This record gives sequence, C-alpha cells and structure tokens, in this order.
Amino acid sequence: MTYPGPVLVVTNLDDPTTDLVIDELHGRGVPVVRFDSGDFPATVSVAATFTGDGLTGTLTTPSRTADLGRVRSLYYRRPSGFTFPHLDEQTARFAVTQARYGLGGVIAALPGCLYVNHPHRIGDAEFKPSGLSAAAAAGFRLPPTLITSNPDAAKSFIRRHGPVLYKPLSAPLYRDEDGVSCTVKVADVTVDEIDEAVGGTAHLFQQRIDKAADIRVTVIGDRIFAVRIDSDLLDWRTDYSRLTYSVVRPPQDITKALGAYLAHFRLVFGAFDFAVDHEGQWWFLECNPSGQWAWLGPETGLPMVAAMADLLERKTV
Repeated sequence: MTYPGPVLVVTNLDDPTTDLVIDELHGRGVPVVRFDSGDFPATVSVAATFTGDGLTGTLTTPSRTADLGRVRSLYYRRPSGFTFPHLDEQTARFAVTQARYGLGGVIAALPGCLYVNHPHRIGDAEFKPSGLSAAAAAGFRLPPTLITSNPDAAKSFIRRHGPVLYKPLSAPLYRDEDGVSCTVKVADVTVDEIDEAVGGTAHLFQQRIDKAADIRVTVIGDRIFAVRIDSDLLDWRTDYSRLTYSVVRPPQDITKALGAYLAHFRLVFGAFDFAVDHEGQWWFLECNPSGQWAWLGPETGLPMVAAMADLLERKTV
C-alpha cells in the first residue's frame, strides 16, 4: 500500500531532533508539513469539514497546505501551548479552550493516519503512576516506589527501603532567584529531610538501585535500539560530557515487556530508562512517550533517524 500524502509534524521551532528527521524525509522526497500549535491562529489555520463521509479539509501554514484526509502520519513532538496575549484573561482562557478542542481535536481525528504518538496516548502515558502500573503488568522489575503527601508515610518508606531517591512526578521548568530556568533534579533523600512541607502536594520516592550502569532503550515502530550509558552520576542527564555509550542487546524478557508496555498505551514510540544492577538485572525507571533520542545516533552509529523516517514514511507499517 502506498501513502502519497504528507507527513504532518507538530513541534516547537527549536527542535533539533525533528530537524534531522525532516531532512531525512526531504531527502527521500516525502512531503512534510510542519507547524507549532503555538502559531495558531496567527500563522496557522484549519478548515475541517465532517460529514457522513468522514473528515475533509485543510491545514495551512505560511509555506505549506496539508490535505487532512490524506495525511499519512503525524509526528507529535513537543509543541508549545496556545497563547492569546492580546486578549484579556477570561477571553484568552475561552480562546485557548476552543483552540485545544478545535485544532487539537482535528489533528487527533485524522483518518488513516499513523500517529507517532497520538497526542491523547501521550497524555495517558505521561502520568508516572499509570506508567509504573503498566510496567508491572508488562513484566518489568520495578524499584519499590511511594507516591504520597503524608510525611509519616515518606519517613516510614525511607527507613524500610533506603537509600531512597526523590523524583518529580512531572518536570515543569521554574526559575531560581536569579531568573535562570531550571528543573527539579533526582536526588537522594533522608528521613531527616522530611518535614511537614511534604503535605503540600504529591511526591514520588523510590528506592535507589545500586546500579552498574544506565540503559536507554528507544523503540521506534518495530525496531529496538538499546544503549548502555556508563558514568559515575546519580542522574546521567546532569552532565553529558561524562557519559560513555555502548550498544547492547536487551534480554528476551525485556524485549517482550517493551512490546506489552507500548501496546497497553497504544504507542509506537517510547524512550525507556533502566538501571542495571551489578548482578545484571534490569530495573524499569520510566518511559517517555516524547523522549529525546537523536543524540545517541552519532554516539553509537545506530540508524535511528532513518528508522524514524521509515516509520513516518510508513515503510514498516
């Protein structure tokens, strides 16, 4: 089966990973229409008609027009949010809601489209409790994990399972006292650090694995790319200059669990993180349905950009 329509790419302007994929698709002669939802409605417009025959219409950017009935695939990365700064707060809130359910609803309803990944499925999978539950059901090994707003429960968990890490349930950016953008980092936490402030919101505490290395497994369609990351860091994301990489083959039970996890959320892409202990056991940490991956290709020689282009072109579907 051939798919003559365009690949629709939804992401922000500064996305080097997407740039690589689009360059690969252009080199193959595959049409691409890229836009950021944050540019709607200033420079992006949509006209979608629904009848008994289904969805027809167009999405138009300053340089391209996509036939909504012929989109072969949609690559949903990290678009910016809808904004209406020229409107008062109440009117802007109304406009944002209409844009989300209007444009957002249209791109989530494209007929015959392969989603990488579907925005609704991304939303489901981004909840860490859902991910942990799905990981256990899929057969992954999980470190003991507590989500709580109860200081006493946190202290009891640390005493029983220490050493314990504190992890954010999500990682929104915030600014420090100097106005510098930053985010909450993974860090060790002790009983003495727990106080009544824990009662202010939900927190995630997880037993720290005595790890020998980290593993990043990127699943792109039916292809699995597993890379061992060696460092002396608690969180390898804090200093990429101290990392070394090597390609590894996942154990058979891990490969089976990867498929079960993605099937649970109906995802075709996932960036999985594991800790490997000194006995060689793989411990599931998380799966990011919109995770970064492109930097691993140059470090390892793995053809990851080509694999993503194959998927979006629908060579492997």
